[in-house]
Amino acid sequence: MRDEDEATDGPPDPQLHPENSPGFDADTSGLADIEVDRDVTIGDASLAELAASDTEPVESDAVADLLSSLSGDDVVERRRAALALSERERTDPIVQGLAHAATTDADADVRQFAVESLAKLGGPVAAETASVLVDDEDPWVRAEAVVSLDRLDRGAHADRIEGALDDAHHAARRNAAISLFKHRGEDALPELLDLADDPSERVREWAAHLLGGIADDRAHETLERLAEEDERSVVRETAVRARDVDAGSFRRQFSGALDESDRTLPGEDDLNRTPDL
Repeated sequence: MRDEDEATDGPPDPQLHPENSPGFDADTSGLADIEVDRDVTIGDASLAELAASDTEPVESDAVADLLSSLSGDDVVERRRAALALSERERTDPIVQGLAHAATTDADADVRQFAVESLAKLGGPVAAETASVLVDDEDPWVRAEAVVSLDRLDRGAHADRIEGALDDAHHAARRNAAISLFKHRGEDALPELLDLADDPSERVREWAAHLLGGIADDRAHETLERLAEEDERSVVRETAVRARDVDAGSFRRQFSGALDESDRTLPGEDDLNRTPDL
């Protein structure tokens, strides 16, 4: 049975809350009476693009073939090759091929997948590449670069990760906050207090979640304030739960590498592979 206070689960997905459903609390006679008053964009990705993260079709391909695909003209094949290479034994050609793709490919998904794979393989080139991509033009590449630095050595790269707290995009700020809390524990309090007033609800939600792991009056006072937000606010709900967790137990559970469940936003898949929301 899942522990409701399990720190690594992270805040729940606000999109799944029943009160966010169209027609909630409305007196209707049927589905036809429910008006959805928010824009919904399906997008124009092809089936091949949607399946680019499935590496099964190339799992038996030779490394040379994957490297050839990684530098080829087909963007879907480049994305798939970038991911598939993380499952092979680290070699210089693989590392150099991924580093080149991560820093030069015109497609943001290829760059993101390549830096992710490099981090899984490890090594100094992976760290150098992720450090560069923290300043990439694409927000999801930057967010993945923060995750990569955390995976490689969050302590050694703490300054670079902390710099992402000022990133323009919520995903990078959120990933930086999670990494810094895992590294510093209660010493991350000043940063989390600042993030409790972040413009992004998702960042504020994570700040509230992480403040539950800090036994300090300032953390408690901030959670009390956040718990007074609008009754349907996911930030409020998270703050209410965070007030009741045992801070020491929370920190002991919340120590592993950043993973997909830490980073998923509404509308994203598990690896932040969605364009800017």
